Amino acid sequence: MRLVRNRRIKYGWLILTVLLMFVTVRLAWVQLVMKHQRVPGSRHTMVEASLIQRERGIVLDSGRGHFTDRHGQALTGGLTWAAVLFPVTEKELNDSQTQIDRLAKILRTDAKHLKQVWGKQKEPRLWHGKNAAIPLTLTKDQIRQIQELHLPKVKILPYEQRYGNRLSGMQWLGFVSGQRKESLFYQDEPDITGTSGLEKTLDALIRGDGSTIVYYPVNSGNEVIQDLKPMVKAPGNPYYPLRVVTTVDAKIQHGIEQLTENAGMKEGAVVVLDTRNADIVAMVSRPFYNPESIQPEYGAWENRGIKAKAPGSIFKLVTAAAVLEQGLSSPDEVFHCDGEYGKFGLSCWKEGGHGTIGLREGFAESCNVVFAELSERLTASQMQSAAAALGFGQTVGWEAKDFLGLPALRPLDLEQKGTIFSDKANADDAGVRVQTGIGQRDAAVTPLQAANAVVTLLHGGVKTRPRILKQIHYANGQLLKEASPQAERPAKGGISRRTSSILLEWMEDVVQDGTGSTLKDRKWKLAGKSGTAQVTIKGRPRNNQWFIGYGPVEQPRYAIAVLVENRSPNSRNQATDIFGQVADLLASLESGSKSSSAGLSSES
Repeated sequence: MRLVRNRRIKYGWLILTVLLMFVTVRLAWVQLVMKHQRVPGSRHTMVEASLIQRERGIVLDSGRGHFTDRHGQALTGGLTWAAVLFPVTEKELNDSQTQIDRLAKILRTDAKHLKQVWGKQKEPRLWHGKNAAIPLTLTKDQIRQIQELHLPKVKILPYEQRYGNRLSGMQWLGFVSGQRKESLFYQDEPDITGTSGLEKTLDALIRGDGSTIVYYPVNSGNEVIQDLKPMVKAPGNPYYPLRVVTTVDAKIQHGIEQLTENAGMKEGAVVVLDTRNADIVAMVSRPFYNPESIQPEYGAWENRGIKAKAPGSIFKLVTAAAVLEQGLSSPDEVFHCDGEYGKFGLSCWKEGGHGTIGLREGFAESCNVVFAELSERLTASQMQSAAAALGFGQTVGWEAKDFLGLPALRPLDLEQKGTIFSDKANADDAGVRVQTGIGQRDAAVTPLQAANAVVTLLHGGVKTRPRILKQIHYANGQLLKEASPQAERPAKGGISRRTSSILLEWMEDVVQDGTGSTLKDRKWKLAGKSGTAQVTIKGRPRNNQWFIGYGPVEQPRYAIAVLVENRSPNSRNQATDIFGQVADLLASLESGSKSSSAGLSSES
């Protein structure tokens, strides 16, 4: 009996020893190996996770790279101060009613709403206010008033605000989406992704090297331990995040945005290019969008500067170029316009017609009868060749291969090619060519293409790809990469220097004696081409109004394209008026810049 009992004890101790050894090995494995492995479904290791459970974090900066204009002025990012509310109990709220009333007033809300929001919180939260997309920015006076309340559950922290809660015409910049970069509790760091514009096309380069997060230690009751100092976690890489320098001039961009607002422009775009290298100086799209509050169904986030629309008579540049290159007419040829072409249901915009009119005058007056006759003389391939030489029917934006590890980079997101003839149209049909030759039927052009066509003529027929990306710098200011300008060699069948010179002279006539004569008294001498395209929107006849050109004529500095969409058929050409206002703005800024430079020179 004793032998059996001793044997049971022996086996019991043996089993217990094995269990203890297993537990010991398991603990050693956890302590030495598993603590450095990531928790399933998280980016954190076991050690980090255990710490985070005892901390509450607020993301102050996502670490994403920022954008500047050509002069270094910030287009994204700005340090602000915001209030962070930590979880409170109902008793704490009731016991601090007087302070809550004062805090609500400071935070521009009412006490009832503040208590309702604050009381439901389980994690720290940046204060936004009612229906606000971003945290409320505090002034120095507001910060002082909050600090005087001595509320331990309210902290004032610096916060990187990417855009600011405002409407903008910079759809080319785009917006980001993903987890809001504000609070953090036992989860992955914010996954911010560029969704449109430069934010999307450069997303892989500007994601950064990690977020800046402030952690507050808490006890088992989720209360901040006031005696322990908060800890800030920030990436220590001096080279990141990257800084992207664009070709845009913020002063011109914002000036045109305000100008279009004052003009009551509802839909369309304004594009301004530097005539020296086709750099995009400004690109304004309407309606404006708020990058902090995107409503996809309304489409305001789309960049209309690179969306193709019916061009109307600005397409007569293509027809005129093709005719001159092919020798099918001369500036001295005379036509007769009685207001009706007599076929294809086409008539001239001028009731009763222009009478006897030369080709040069026909361009200045935008006579449909003249250009209908010219279009019949052209073949479809001749028309397409001239269009391609001016950059129509193709994307024109700057692009590169093998750029900083990216197989291909096209900074302009969703740029459209436009069309000359649709695939379904029979371009050998004279009626199709006639309608296309005056910028109707299937012809579609982007405002960027239109402005760039003007630059091509100013360069004697040499095409240049418009840049919006200029340089990329490391965080310490060191240059990482430059996006060099791209000029294309003139191809066979392109626009000659002679033809370019003739068309530029005719564009001067448009302003001096033709459809753009209201621009004669502007600050600069201007040249250009007007256009009106008949379109149908939701079953109603509407117009696309255009004016493209350059200035000053004596020494061209800027090429400008203005498109105003969805206008009443009987309305005045608003695009012409806005073109003149944009030119005046540029003239004023140029004059101011020269005056400042002269002042600095005299002082030195």
